[in-house]
Amino acid sequence: MNTYNIEVAGVKRDLPIIKIKEDLSIASFVILGDTELVCAAAEEIVKKLPELDILVTAEAKGIPLTFEISRLLKMKNYIVARKSVKPYMDSPIIDEVVSITTQKKQLLVLDEQDALSIKGKRVAIIDDVISTGESIKAIERLVESAGGIIAAKAAILAEGDAANRNDIIFLEKLPLFED
Repeated sequence: MNTYNIEVAGVKRDLPIIKIKEDLSIASFVILGDTELVCAAAEEIVKKLPELDILVTAEAKGIPLTFEISRLLKMKNYIVARKSVKPYMDSPIIDEVVSITTQKKQLLVLDEQDALSIKGKRVAIIDDVISTGESIKAIERLVESAGGIIAAKAAILAEGDAANRNDIIFLEKLPLFED
């Protein structure tokens, strides 16, 4: 199996290269369960963030990073945009996204209580990898619909053309592999 070597915040990983389309492969970066990498990356991201009131991430891979950043910033909570409407949700705000890894439409949903806690607040959107930027855009729309103020967009890695963006905070670049 081909791998891509990367070092993030002093932590080295060999990422398997996975074909996701006929002519496109990615280095598979999965932070779920990787405590060492999440903690090291969160420390470095915190150093780059502006003044914030709350963090928002999409379910699921951004959750451990968002938790650790919120803990380091001594925040009492953070918001997770869910991937489906849950029975307990009252008046949810809904958006749709197609990301490079899912390649199909997904919902992103904010519960009314989460939306109220974002209103008028300085928000950082947190993700593990920003590639096409579609997930970040969908969360931006949710935050703006809830009346939040986007103060930062941050990820561990910027993949492909995302590394050329100047509106995101990231630690390392990750190439796309076009066949």
